[in-house]
Amino acid sequence: MRLSHIDRMRAIAVLCMVEVHTAAIIPPEGVTVGHPAAFAAAAFGGMAAPMFVAISGWGIHMSATRRAADPEHDAGRWLSWLLPRVLLLSLCQLLVNLLLNADRGGRFEWHTPGVLTLLAIAALLAPALIRLSMRGRGMLMLLMVAAPLAIGDAVGPDWSWWERVDSQGTSEWLARLLWNGTYPAVPWLGYALLGSIIHDLADQPSVRERNIAIGLAATTFTMFIAVLEDIDWALTSGDAVLTFFPANTPFLIVSGTFVLLAHRLLEGAESSGGEPALGDRLAVLEPAGRITLTIYVVHFAVLGAVASMMEGEPRLGLVTAFALTIAHTLVWIPLAIWHQRHIPNLSFEALLSRIS
Repeated sequence: MRLSHIDRMRAIAVLCMVEVHTAAIIPPEGVTVGHPAAFAAAAFGGMAAPMFVAISGWGIHMSATRRAADPEHDAGRWLSWLLPRVLLLSLCQLLVNLLLNADRGGRFEWHTPGVLTLLAIAALLAPALIRLSMRGRGMLMLLMVAAPLAIGDAVGPDWSWWERVDSQGTSEWLARLLWNGTYPAVPWLGYALLGSIIHDLADQPSVRERNIAIGLAATTFTMFIAVLEDIDWALTSGDAVLTFFPANTPFLIVSGTFVLLAHRLLEGAESSGGEPALGDRLAVLEPAGRITLTIYVVHFAVLGAVASMMEGEPRLGLVTAFALTIAHTLVWIPLAIWHQRHIPNLSFEALLSRIS
């Protein structure tokens, strides 16, 4: 069963990722890390990636659970479901890295693990994770939240971006994949586990709302810490209470709370048989939500071309950069509508459906 609010949440997540990636490729002149515009762009990114992984985890868990309920779904059928997903996601990550490669003014090395390799790991683990109770997955999620405290300096808290996306040899590449890359399995699998829990709590909104209240209280506490310690509340990286690279424990708590909150706000009464929030007024987002992997990969082709043209050129002015960033973000909405009407079978999602 397709749920409208899930498609809308997927669309918002991928569009926010388009926005933050575009802002990174065409940063305006004179905007520093502390500028309100930079903070706003980083906030979208800080919300988007956790939401993207959590909703992907929701989908992986739903699909795996449905297959596990089929008594005829044996080991061979598990492989026919797993291998295409892991292979396609890994190949798409490689394609993203090549489209926005550092050699052409981009941000990635060709071998950089990223969010798509993270989702490949989530898919690979799904047959085992669905056998855990919701309580068991909840405990595992909390371990992921606490993991940055245990790993300590191994996550590279002072690393530059280029140290985080590069690796020398197999052991360093595995370290980037598992605990100190851009989207390492530990702790980012916690969001996939959160998505599975959201799925299982579909008919228990009061439990989710209680967890949101606890998370908002914890979020407020992190703000008080920032004020008392006189440090930034949130930065992409550096000295702040919340950091994205690497994802620290306060960031995991706060972003996880906003994932729960966004889901609850978009859900409306749909899970109980009613309408999603705002009825049909957000239906325009649903086509984009059905092809998030395609949008994620293809928008890097656009950004790769822009990065190549901008290499060595002066930065754009604030208004121009802002307008281009918003335009590139919003254009995917009508493009997705056109795609679903005319060429719905030409996408990575359709390819995965055919080969699974």
